[in-house]
This record gives sequence, structure tokens and C-alpha cells, in this order.
Amino acid sequence: MKSVLYFIWQWSWGILQSALGLIVFLFHIHAKHYFYHGAVVTEWKSVSSVSLGLFVFVTSEPFFFDQLKNEYSAEELSERLLVHEYGHTIQSLILGPLYLIVIGIPSTLWGFLPSLNNKRKTEGLSYFSFFTEKWANVLGEKVTGRKSMEGLVID
Repeated sequence: MKSVLYFIWQWSWGILQSALGLIVFLFHIHAKHYFYHGAVVTEWKSVSSVSLGLFVFVTSEPFFFDQLKNEYSAEELSERLLVHEYGHTIQSLILGPLYLIVIGIPSTLWGFLPSLNNKRKTEGLSYFSFFTEKWANVLGEKVTGRKSMEGLVID
């Protein structure tokens, strides 16, 4: 029942990001797909991961595995990343049409602007310390009962 409500809510209140997610999904139709707490997860070759409404796209080759291999297994990091991205889908449920403005744009800028990348590196800040990412971690953990990326430094 929860999955049905999740699906309906993402396709109504979260229609903008779910429609974008469907387009991206169709471009990666031959990739590996599975369900996770009602979300459609796609493993893709991109170095980054993203959530768009009902759709979650996780990297199949995270660049940060080598950085953290002494502390975490690849499987644990993959699970934590998935919990984090699932947290973004919960943000979509909460914010609806505001998700792309409140979460999507700031998160993308935080992740990809060279000046912010330099700031994170020079100050030793975790990518997950930014409000959009920290909130996604909290929501993902609360809903799934699993550990998320917390404050891991992956840059």
C-alpha cells in the first residue's frame, strides 16, 4: 500500500521531477533497474548519482570507493549512497513542484561548480554537509532504517 501511495504522490505532486526522471530513464532503458521502497532505481555509468521524483539514478562505478575502501566495503557504500538518493525522493514528496528549485538546483551547483569544489577541498568539507544533502541523509535513514552517507568526505 505504501508503494502505491508513493507512486501516486510522485506522479501528482512530484510530476515535474518524475517526468524528467522518466525521460532520463528511457535514455538508459538498457541499464540495470530495480525497485527500492517504491522508487525505480537505475544503475548508470555516470560518476554521480541523482534522484528525480520516482526515479533514482545511482552510479555503478562510484569514484570515491577507492578513497574509502579501508573503512567501508563497496557494497556498504553503494547501500549508503542508495539510502541518500532515496532521501531525495522523499524531499520530492514533501516539496512537490518546488523540489527542483529548493533541492535540485542548489544541490547541482554545490556538486559541480568549480569554486564550491575548491571550497570543499580546501576546507575539508563533506559534500553531504550542504543542507540539501544533509536533509536527504536524514530522510533516507528515517524512512529506510538504514545508514546513509552521513558526513563522509568523498571529494
